[in-house]
Order: sequence, then structure tokens, then C-alpha cells
Amino acid sequence: MTTDRYAVAFTDWLACAVRGASENAAVAAGLLGGGVLERVVALAAAGHVLDFDDTYQPGLSHLSAATAPAALALGEALGASTGAVLNAYSAGFEAMGTLARICHPALYDGGWHPTAVCGSAGAAVVAARLLGLDADGAHTAIALALLRAGGLRAAFGSDGKALQVAMAAADGVHAARLVASGARVDARAIAGGPAGFAEAFGVATSGATLDAMLHAADGDAAVARNWIKAYPCCLQTHAVIDAALAARAAPGAAAQIVVRVHPLSRQAAARDEIADGLQAKFSIPYLAAYALLHGAPDLDSFAAVDPDAAGLARRIAVCTEPALGEAEAILEFDALAVAHVTAPVGSPANPLGERALAAKVHALAGDALDGLLEDRDRPASALTAAWIASVQAGR
Repeated sequence: MTTDRYAVAFTDWLACAVRGASENAAVAAGLLGGGVLERVVALAAAGHVLDFDDTYQPGLSHLSAATAPAALALGEALGASTGAVLNAYSAGFEAMGTLARICHPALYDGGWHPTAVCGSAGAAVVAARLLGLDADGAHTAIALALLRAGGLRAAFGSDGKALQVAMAAADGVHAARLVASGARVDARAIAGGPAGFAEAFGVATSGATLDAMLHAADGDAAVARNWIKAYPCCLQTHAVIDAALAARAAPGAAAQIVVRVHPLSRQAAARDEIADGLQAKFSIPYLAAYALLHGAPDLDSFAAVDPDAAGLARRIAVCTEPALGEAEAILEFDALAVAHVTAPVGSPANPLGERALAAKVHALAGDALDGLLEDRDRPASALTAAWIASVQAGR
């Protein structure tokens, strides 16, 4: 069953990369060249730029965003099979999830973007697996990747969000290739020693974290708590959207509209005044207004700012409630709670159904990805060929 979840998450990411390939960040990345690292950057930018890719809330990180492109680009370059790519991807996925969970919420509170900070380490584990490094080599690859760790929440709502994740993915692959060429560092000192990763980022990692990343317990597998997103915008707005959808049936016109969320949701989606659709993905009042007026947002909803939604958004107040869960939202009309969402659509507690999953993939990529992962002996090049064909077909 767990393997099926990895296949679902990988397919979801690849579908996002098809539709995202035409976005500005991905186009810019695609012009860099055809080397392995450049291909990692291009694939990663395409897969993350829509903010529609899967997300792991316990670490508030998009685990496929850095690990899937690393697995696909390096796997193709090495002539690996689809099965080898998926095995490496799942190892990196769990390693990155372990690190992100250990570092949460300290990274977010410090202004860091956890997907970018932890993504380099996750990609390093992917590359270490594909390159056949032993445990010591994988530890060293993680440590080298952590030396390049970075990424800021200030990039949210701009091309920088996808690109810093893409650069992190390439850094992880680069780190593992350096180790394969003979590079050595004191991995445990870098992870948890004086002036190491833990001290610099204010997190609770240690040398033991390296072992935990390579031996993620099946009972606490990150993939089991992974979201497949229902809406192409910041995860921390999804409960707000669901609350607004539920409140559309509420009678009367409210003079005062209030959204209550956990403080972390306000950190993630901090924009009130927005200038374009990319910024709109990170605006709680705008997305509440849009859902109230027009229903669930889809990809086309962010082609431009909707003037009616922008006008209503100016009347919506956002309040933070630390007692709420990170995935919760309450919507009030004139001080009366009209909707309270604790398990948004797409969350592990309220997952997308099989039909909804298929509909999402088809909307993003047509039918080109159907059954693509079933033959694990198929060369990884077939995966990129399907991606390229879908992109060229204008999906």
C-alpha cells in the first residue's frame, strides 16, 4: 500500500510539472542547458511553480518537489529503470520528511522555506541511492547538501519560491556526485556540531538525525501523512477555501466577515494586497472571497486577479488563533461561526478519491501519464519522454 502512495505522489508531481512547464520560472530554468543539474532545475521548477504539488504538513514541506526531479533527471542520465527511480525517490521522500518534521516549526518561524532548506538533503539521498553509495557515503552526501541549505519565505508569491526549491534539488544531486568522486566531510559535525546546521538554523538536529533520515520508520512514514492538493495555491489556505465553500449556502449578506486560522497559516499566506495571480495564491482574504463568490479555485482562477474577489477581500479580516490546528479554519459572518474546517479536502484525513485524483492528473497532463509507472522495468527515459510529449502537446 505504501508503494502505491509513492506512485500517486510521483504521478501527481509529474502532472504538475507538465502544466507548470509553461510558467515563467520553469521557462527560465529550461533555458539553462541540458546537463544533469540543469535538467534537475528545470524539472523541479516546473513541478513546484503551480503550488499544486503534494505537501507534507508535519514538516510543512513539498517532499516530491526536490526528490522527484532529482530521481528522474539523474535516473535517466544513469540509464536506470522506472523501479530504481521510484525506489530512490521514496528513500529521499522519507529522508526529507524526517528532516522537515524534526525542524518544524523552527524553520518556518525563522523565516526559512522548509522545502528549500530540507530539499537539498532529500535530493542527496535520492542521488546517493541511484549512485550506489553506502550509508557512510549517503551521510556525507547529506552533509554536503546541508552546507548549501537555504531558501526564504520572502520568495512566496514570486518565481523565487519554485526556483529556490529547484536549486536545492540540484545541490543535493551535486553533493552526492561529489561524494561518489571522493569528497569527504565530517557529516555528524555538520549536522549537529558547533556552528553546524542545527545551531545555524535553530533546529533540533544532531548526528543521529542522519541515521533517522536513512531509516525512516514505516510506522511513521511521511507518505502516509502526505496531502495531494485539491487547489493550486498555498496549503495553508485550503481550510479557508473549504470553509468559504461551505458558507456559500449561508443566508444573507454579512456586514463583517472574519477568518480565524492558526498563526502558521498567516505566516504562510501573509499577503492581503495582491498584484497578480501568483501573489493571490498566498492571500487568505482573497481566496476566501474568491471561493465565496465563484466556488473552488482552479488553475485558470490565477491567470489574473478577479476584481470582484479583490473587492470583497478588503472586507475580510484575518485573525490568528493558536488553539486551532495548523490545518483548521473558522469562517464567521457578523460574529457567528458559519463554517469550521478541521480536515480540508486532500488532507490524509479527507483524501481525494480515485476519481478526483484521476481528474486532477488529466486536467494537468491529459492521458499521457496513465499507467506510466506500472512497468517498473521500463527505462526512466520513458518517463521524461512522456513528460516532454505532454508539454509539447500544450497540456
